[in-house]
Amino acid sequence: MEAFSKSLIIIIRDWRRHNTGGIGRQAHIVAGFELRSFIGLLEEEAATKIERLTIPGPAGNLEALLEWNPEWAPRQLAIICHPHPLYGGTMHNKVVFRAAKGAIHVGTPALRFNFRGVGRSEGKYADGIGERDDARSALDFFSQRFPQTPVTLMGFSFGSVVALAVGSADARVNSLVGIGLPVNSSDFRFLLEVRKPKLLVQGTSDQFGSREKVQKLFSTLQDPKRLRLVEDADHFLTGKLAELQSEIQEFLQVIVNPLQ
Repeated sequence: MEAFSKSLIIIIRDWRRHNTGGIGRQAHIVAGFELRSFIGLLEEEAATKIERLTIPGPAGNLEALLEWNPEWAPRQLAIICHPHPLYGGTMHNKVVFRAAKGAIHVGTPALRFNFRGVGRSEGKYADGIGERDDARSALDFFSQRFPQTPVTLMGFSFGSVVALAVGSADARVNSLVGIGLPVNSSDFRFLLEVRKPKLLVQGTSDQFGSREKVQKLFSTLQDPKRLRLVEDADHFLTGKLAELQSEIQEFLQVIVNPLQ
């Protein structure tokens, strides 16, 4: 951590050396604030740790990763479900990773796990039904580890179907995030009467979830809700993952601090 701090001092000195003239005092102050915010995020992430976990599941043990800072007193938790197990989906997927980072940057512990039959998780693929039980097992773990702390349940692609279905019906979940909803082939009518806060993030060029179908689904949902269409992004939000992370951070800030 000391070496990390020294590196930050070098960055600050270099920034000041090259930004003391020509931009005006007000712009200088704004730029300095942005730099300090960026440094704060770096320091916060440097203080987090990743725990490798084994979570008991209905088909056997589930492999999981929990990232958080043990000094936090979290008011919110996040679980992220990965894409389809039969098509290479794992908890290490880039979209899942960035969603977790969005949570961590607002002080929310983030749990990623492998569905049954993926990585070191035991069992085998169960047509999306058994995978919902896996997500409930992840919720059970968080309920024991952080009692009485609400959860934001997120999912990408296949994982969005699992997360939104489980989270809609589970009282431990107070908010939902769906990324890359495969609306071209999946039925999301279970969301129609759900009044929990919902964030949907979809690329406008998503080959598995057309813009038109996502917008139609969104129009039928109850408030509070938010749809973020990422222009020219494919299903995997290639080149747009920073926008995804920022959107999740903003959403969770409102969930954690609703009056701000």
